[in-house]
Amino acid sequence: MSSKYRTVLEQMNIAAGSVPVDLAAAAMAGDWVSMKGYDRMLIVFFKAAGTAGDDPTITVEQAKAVAGTDNKALNFTEVWTKQGTLTGVASWTRVTQSAANTYTDATSAEAQAIWAIEVKAEDLDQANGFDCVQASVGDVGVGAQLGCLLYLMFEPRYAVNQPIDPLVD
Repeated sequence: MSSKYRTVLEQMNIAAGSVPVDLAAAAMAGDWVSMKGYDRMLIVFFKAAGTAGDDPTITVEQAKAVAGTDNKALNFTEVWTKQGTLTGVASWTRVTQSAANTYTDATSAEAQAIWAIEVKAEDLDQANGFDCVQASVGDVGVGAQLGCLLYLMFEPRYAVNQPIDPLVD
């Protein structure tokens, strides 16, 4: 079937990594999702402005099951950001970094932000059975700052009429 005749949700799935929470109250550990049914995933961190100095750090890990079995770092080198007053920031900025499983921006706390990290299934340690991914954001400090995580799973490996459930191994 040609992709131009498929619905968006036959080509991708959206999973909640974490519902909106106050990042100053506690760390935000996102749900684990399986990439067995997808070749790519976009981790989207969306946050409100907070207090200067309370900069969030996002961490990405991989595991062997959606229970977080044998989790370990999943390094990445690129993050796409929109940061500032979001009604005034229309373009994405590509940020490159040395390979690491964390990202932070030292001036992000006081701004609204959308951060996006793309993960390919081939980036995981497939040879050792790793096929699940989780993002988390640490406790930012004392100033209130709302944030949430979304996982956009796309390029399904199998043609289906319904999105493949990423919460099942």
